[in-house]
Amino acid sequence: MAKTSGKTKIKIAPKKGGASSGTSQTMSLARKPGQWLRRLWMWLGVALLVFLCTSVGAVVAYKWLPVPVTPLMLYRCAQQAANGQEMRMEHEWVPIDSISHNVAQAVMASEDNLFLRHSGFDFEQIHRARLEALHGGRERGASTISQQTAKNVFLWQGHSWVRKGLEAYFTVLIELIWGKERIMEVYLNSIEMGQGIYGVQAVAQFHFGKTADRLTAADAALIAASLPNPLKRNSAAPTRYMKKRQRQIVSLMKKIDDCGMGCR
Repeated sequence: MAKTSGKTKIKIAPKKGGASSGTSQTMSLARKPGQWLRRLWMWLGVALLVFLCTSVGAVVAYKWLPVPVTPLMLYRCAQQAANGQEMRMEHEWVPIDSISHNVAQAVMASEDNLFLRHSGFDFEQIHRARLEALHGGRERGASTISQQTAKNVFLWQGHSWVRKGLEAYFTVLIELIWGKERIMEVYLNSIEMGQGIYGVQAVAQFHFGKTADRLTAADAALIAASLPNPLKRNSAAPTRYMKKRQRQIVSLMKKIDDCGMGCR
């Protein structure tokens, strides 16, 4: 403190390290985005690892264990409850030995006649479906039985690219781990076949009054004819169109190899 002409002047010396402290804070702020990015990548890596482990684990488990319930079954029950309807979920798992070979033949003839040959995807049908859509034709699905099984067992309904990508991922997994026979077994036990009816044993009992191993070629073809839209096409009360489609499927079944225990 010094006095000059009756006035007091106060000098404040800069704090030691003031400039370096400011530089340090700037560098710290500059490092934060990089740190957050590294943490983000770390957590994404952990999430991906967990997803891979759980998804592969589930596919391996379902290679031998029956599939008790699917996301679609739960979704339909929620829909029924929201609409004030009685919740209905008829489903009984049966091994493929207890399912008439007519059913496997019928669904292949109707849904995926190259099932025994492709590796999960029918690229020719996918290409044709895209061309038809591009030229103004009706949009139609080109999903194989393997893709439908992957979607039914592991995923939700929808048409998003995320869901489609996951469907492709699970399709590859079940083709590699399950094989054709198991895919067909799971498909026939989990597919929606009517209002609150899932799997071939349930539809055989409620629509035909018999067990799945006693279904005839005509019964199986009628079930297959309903599969594109089982909520509107009732195999217990077939329309004229369904009967026509039934005859077509029976004719096509003669060209399909048996898919019993020898289906690989």
